[in-house]
Amino acid sequence: MALKQVSSNKCFEGFQKVFEHDSAELKCKMKFGIYLPPKAETKKCPVLYWLSGLTCTEQNFITKAGFHQAAAEHGLIVVAPDTSPRGCNIEGEDESWDFGTGAGFYVDATEDPWKTNYRMYSYIKDELPKLINANFPTDPERMSVFGHSMGGHGALILALKNPGKYKSVSAFAPICNPIQCQWGKKALGGYLGSDVSKWEAYDATQLVKSYPDSHLDILIDQGKDDQFLSAGQLLPDNFIAACTERKIPVVFRLQQASCFCNPCCCGYDHSYFFIATFINDHIKHHAKYLNA
Repeated sequence: MALKQVSSNKCFEGFQKVFEHDSAELKCKMKFGIYLPPKAETKKCPVLYWLSGLTCTEQNFITKAGFHQAAAEHGLIVVAPDTSPRGCNIEGEDESWDFGTGAGFYVDATEDPWKTNYRMYSYIKDELPKLINANFPTDPERMSVFGHSMGGHGALILALKNPGKYKSVSAFAPICNPIQCQWGKKALGGYLGSDVSKWEAYDATQLVKSYPDSHLDILIDQGKDDQFLSAGQLLPDNFIAACTERKIPVVFRLQQASCFCNPCCCGYDHSYFFIATFINDHIKHHAKYLNA
């Protein structure tokens, strides 16, 4: 599968590149960012996949998260794909910020007119790793996944639906229980139809209830003053309760800044400023497993 290089920038002795390719799964052109650490010049490296949130492209993470130095130090290739198909000429694909373009939700759509192109789950699980492994110095046996918001949802469901495929998983402010929140109901209803039982196959809180073993170490960071947490879009408590019941390890950190407010009103929000603050912890979390 042919790759077209869009950009290349030297960064912490490695290279941050962006490529474009024709996706067989999504039937459109797709872009992804890939950071190649200096170690990749001489050795095969493990791969860490980042999944971004609503409205994002491959650019948000690679320009805002500040992950490059830690990835270089730990010798990790980091891949950041786009969040949906683009330019598919589907009626209504650009009408909403939380459905259609930029909002693929990492599912395989089954409903018209979305089912032909909106197959982000299979793209991330199968097509993209095959493409990366065929064109870059990767170790296909060492792969992990993390993400933010809608992408945190994507990371969790990929790890839970594919036991053993990913060495580790983490998330920033993930949508943990989409069948119970407005974002999820809109997206899953639109892509999968009205049968809620089909939605459960893409809901981390539902999936963890049937996860076959406890060999999955999950790290979640959540900003205390995240506007979408208070709006009931993320629902991490539901996921934590399900993990606790199944005895699956999850480290959940509710992050707030040190201040003198009483009560404190200086927590982190949903932005990339929050992600950049704790990204090194997540890189270390994954490196522990990927470099074991």
